[in-house]
Amino acid sequence: MIRRREQGSRMLQAWDEQPADSVLAWEGRLTYMGAHSQWITSESVGVPNPFYDSERGLAIAADAIIDNREELFDILGVHRRDRAAVSDQELILLAYDKWGTGTAARLVGDFAFVLWDERGGKLYGARDFSGGRMLYYNWNGSEFRFCSMIEPLLRLPAITRMVNEQWLAQYLAISTVVDAASADQTVYEDIRQIPPAHYFVLQDGKLNLSRYCTLESPGILKLKSDGEYVEAFREVFQQAVDARVRTVRGVGAQLSGGLDSGAVVGFAARRLREENRTLQTFSYVPVGDFIDYTSKRYMPNERPYIEKTVAHIGGIQSHCLDFAGLDPYSDLDDMLNVMEMPYKFYSNSFWLKGIFKEASDRNIGVLLNGGRGNLSVSWGDAIPYYARLLKRMRWIRLSEELRLRSYAIGSGRKHLLAATSREAFPFLAGKDRGGAASPFHMMIHPEFARRTGVYAQLREHGIGDSGWLDGGDVYAHKRNHFRELFHWNASNTLAAKLSQRYKLWKRDPTNDLRVIRFCLSLPEDQYVRQGMSRALIRRATKGVLPDSIRLNETVRGVQGADWLHRILPNWHSFYGELQQAGRDKRMLELVDNGVIRSVLAGLKDGVRPEDAYGRDVNAAMYLLILYRFLRKAA
Repeated sequence: MIRRREQGSRMLQAWDEQPADSVLAWEGRLTYMGAHSQWITSESVGVPNPFYDSERGLAIAADAIIDNREELFDILGVHRRDRAAVSDQELILLAYDKWGTGTAARLVGDFAFVLWDERGGKLYGARDFSGGRMLYYNWNGSEFRFCSMIEPLLRLPAITRMVNEQWLAQYLAISTVVDAASADQTVYEDIRQIPPAHYFVLQDGKLNLSRYCTLESPGILKLKSDGEYVEAFREVFQQAVDARVRTVRGVGAQLSGGLDSGAVVGFAARRLREENRTLQTFSYVPVGDFIDYTSKRYMPNERPYIEKTVAHIGGIQSHCLDFAGLDPYSDLDDMLNVMEMPYKFYSNSFWLKGIFKEASDRNIGVLLNGGRGNLSVSWGDAIPYYARLLKRMRWIRLSEELRLRSYAIGSGRKHLLAATSREAFPFLAGKDRGGAASPFHMMIHPEFARRTGVYAQLREHGIGDSGWLDGGDVYAHKRNHFRELFHWNASNTLAAKLSQRYKLWKRDPTNDLRVIRFCLSLPEDQYVRQGMSRALIRRATKGVLPDSIRLNETVRGVQGADWLHRILPNWHSFYGELQQAGRDKRMLELVDNGVIRSVLAGLKDGVRPEDAYGRDVNAAMYLLILYRFLRKAA
């Protein structure tokens, strides 16, 4: 017992720099739990965490906001007059008392929790379906240590900082911003994580993990009219937004000039107006001396669209932020402290963190965003859908859609039909959709790849030897996105860890489990309709967003386009450190030496802001982030 108490106290002390409204511990005969709690919602204020229910013999430490509280209360028979006093910790215990290990599958929200069942001699815990909160652990066969962050576990004497080579191999072999495909691993050999959509049971010395949620189409929803589909969507989406504006502090939202964040802001502002509350929006814009090098199809500075959205919706306090003086290179060490692992989203890292800090300074409790919208509420690119119609020989429908699409975007039908044919039958055009040159260098050292067997591991998750998903079928990619667990790990990890630092939660209505299941049930023709791509969200936001935003099909916002421009004043230091990384023995064992030489040669004469999407400079950032991490971990 003394050993457990000492270890628990040491882990709690490792959190001392993180803001908290309360710091408590609970100790049982076989268990010690502690928590740094942040009071975000009204039902969390003043409630002990960990929470012990002596009547049921249950104790819980939870990092959770449960969004389907009313539904659960109805099923559990909690009287309406008592509901406001029931915390989310207590609600999870009530659910466990009824459903046992089936509890996690009943919960909607962002959560990670560990529950001790004294009577059953069982430890039970879970993470939400997309990993919105973290749950790391170390299990040595006799002791189970767990935490929402990695560093407190590393403070324990029995846990080493030995780097996990399997994780590193996946990090280097995957060519996109995904870190690793194996969702149970971390960068440290001695630390694992409970994967998203999983629960664990530890009983009689055996640890078992089980997946409780898979996202497949529940069957096609059949309604009588297009209008009924739109109204049904608005209802479930408003429900998701309403659940996420619950906070005892201010409500904020990340706002770009596009549809997803605009829809979230529009629905949230409407609800907050009814409660005489003001929504604050936070938007990233490039620094003032940045010169746009992108094509006319893209808009790096979305301020004009943001201002139109804010003016149309009304009742919003808007903050457009350029974060002058910040850049991904200078911010590298601090981002490694936040992430506790190497990362790949450097072009956006500095401003994502900056928005959290700005919102925290303004006493925001929840920060809304629409991050998962592309695969849920705003799914539906026109050309892939038309390719499906073509392959299914639905000529009349295709002809009418091409006519309307041509009118909507000002493009000839012949051009659209050619694009549709290439999408449907790429081999007829002499092109292999899976054989295009990668925009990324293949970074991993061939011997390291062979020794770890990394490509066989990645193929189990649908990732080919190119380092990303095989083929170009967007519908197959969507199925993979909802089947596999790794797609959202990095972004949710960042949001969860920023919330610990700044005491506010990122909350995404487009990632609500009810919204996603609804969207997966819709007929595909609700997403592309009458020449309109992303048709569901465009129709659902009629009157909510200005038509110039809602119906925009020609210009797309692009965020982070000035990341390299920001680094240029520090380019000498950047390149010098890159040279050091290229001589580092450990790096030379992990990274293809030919790639290192090629990158150094390619950047020898410097770069320009428009090189931000070049292979060499992006590989250089990957190399430097890994190099810094390895030095910190040594």
